[in-house]
Amino acid sequence: MKNMQMRRKDRAMDENFALQVLDNAGYATISMYDGNEPYAIPISHVRNENTIYFHCAKVGRKIDILKKYPRVCISAVSKSEPIYDGSYTTYFQSAIFYGNAVFVEDEEEKIFALKILCEKYLPDDMQYFESAIQKSLKVTQIIKIDMESFSSKEKKPH
Repeated sequence: MKNMQMRRKDRAMDENFALQVLDNAGYATISMYDGNEPYAIPISHVRNENTIYFHCAKVGRKIDILKKYPRVCISAVSKSEPIYDGSYTTYFQSAIFYGNAVFVEDEEEKIFALKILCEKYLPDDMQYFESAIQKSLKVTQIIKIDMESFSSKEKKPH
């Protein structure tokens, strides 16, 4: 994955750090452009190697935009702590990823993505997974982003 250059090189972190931020973030924000204005929404996400998966309804503004303009940016923050250490600042860990949204149509891949999403967010409730899939698979869209490039940074307390 290509590491994008950033202004604050003293805070730049490597790919492993970026992936760890993504994995540890409770949610991420996907940003897209509809040809007229930007549109960004929070998503529940999970990563498998260099692919990000998320689920959504099969209709709506996000779907319409991604069908026409699949290029996206995903940002994640795994730590954010306002502090005063002689000045007001925030300690943080963040990462940004770029890629193209792809609508997953293969049923096996959809089930795989939903399973790892559930394992991330509700690991103690996996006994309900099979019945949930039977109820929701046909009305759930899975979208994946194969990560092409990233940037990540960390600001530590002094």
